[in-house]
Amino acid sequence: MKTSIVWFKTDLRLNDNKTLIKAIAQSDQIVPVYCFDDSHYKNTKYGFKKTGNFRAQFLLESLRDLDANLRKVGSKLLILKGKPEIEIAKIVAQYKAHKVFAKKEVAFEEKQTEKLVQDELFKLRCELKTYSTSTLYHAQDLPFSIKDIPDVFTNFRKKIEKDSTIRPTFEKPNEINSPEIPESVFPTLEALGLEFSEIDYRTAIKFIGGETEAIKRLNHYFFDSQCLSKYKETRNGMVGEDYSSKFSAWLALGCISPRYIYKEIKNYESQFGANESTYWLVFELIWRDFFRFMFKKHQTKFFLYSGIKTDIVNSKSLNEKLLSQWINGATNADFINANMLELKQTGFMSNRGRQNVASFFCNELNMDWRFGAAYFEEHLIDYDVCSNWGNWAYLAGVGNDPRGHRYFNIEKQANDYDKNYMFRNLWLTN
Repeated sequence: MKTSIVWFKTDLRLNDNKTLIKAIAQSDQIVPVYCFDDSHYKNTKYGFKKTGNFRAQFLLESLRDLDANLRKVGSKLLILKGKPEIEIAKIVAQYKAHKVFAKKEVAFEEKQTEKLVQDELFKLRCELKTYSTSTLYHAQDLPFSIKDIPDVFTNFRKKIEKDSTIRPTFEKPNEINSPEIPESVFPTLEALGLEFSEIDYRTAIKFIGGETEAIKRLNHYFFDSQCLSKYKETRNGMVGEDYSSKFSAWLALGCISPRYIYKEIKNYESQFGANESTYWLVFELIWRDFFRFMFKKHQTKFFLYSGIKTDIVNSKSLNEKLLSQWINGATNADFINANMLELKQTGFMSNRGRQNVASFFCNELNMDWRFGAAYFEEHLIDYDVCSNWGNWAYLAGVGNDPRGHRYFNIEKQANDYDKNYMFRNLWLTN
């Protein structure tokens, strides 16, 4: 019997999961595993937790849902905890697995972990097979090599829209053949060094992890409410559930794939018609791709103070008092404060809010942008390494923005996007 391990990471779904489909095709039986990597629950060098309470809670919900969905097709999820290179090697030895199938990584730390696992598997004569499962466009279908990808988004987008196609999705498996897998114990938040945080009742949306909830959200936003048809007009909103798609948290953990969303956009357009709004959601998915491909191209540079630019010098200072005021919503700008309180108390912030608080951090407070990015890493439910660090570098003027420093006039932004004080009143009056 050829037994393989499927190592789930940020691809917690059965629909459109190439890794899973390839594993089933090349094996007699598979063992699905997820490893709680100890390094994800430590503090970063910026003094923040790598994974905060809200995101860990969402992850646990997503894993329970994945386990439930695996059970429906004859398998179950094996939960591991520790260093992936040690724990996965143990499972390979236990099941005499000949291959481990996993999602291909692009960011620095994730690639290092992948390499450590591969080295341990090599000793066991076990092969690590990785597949790209996170993007709308497949890297192999791009009209340029990774090193030649344009650093300006518009040039990238125009070229791929003209010369590349989006691959069809993979069907979810009807049946998975697995050996005897013991019942897993999901770690508590306390066991991960975290604690349960109640999400503030004022939250824009109550995120619940998992593929089941991701598809439910898509059906609500597309087919039940037809909000997609006005997405472009409403996407800069700040209060409520339906001003934007809110797919980001499920995309970040791979509970849903960009190609699945694309397929459903096409279904929606055939029923309700295409317009600028239906295109705009695809446009946003292309932005997400862009940052992922930028990480493939520039690798560690997005974590450097100078980003992908070498000629820009920002202030490297860190003023603890100003940082604390920014974190706790106690600055001299009420619009910034409202957004920061929303993030702290819900794990979410609107796209408009994120751009403003990042601009304020870099331009008004003149601090090392990486502290802001690291704070977001701890608190955002929808944290995604490429989108988060890519966007922060962009706003700090050391990323992919052709215009250099992207400065937001906070007062004007507040007047444009919260002129009736609806958002500020929600978060600043309790």
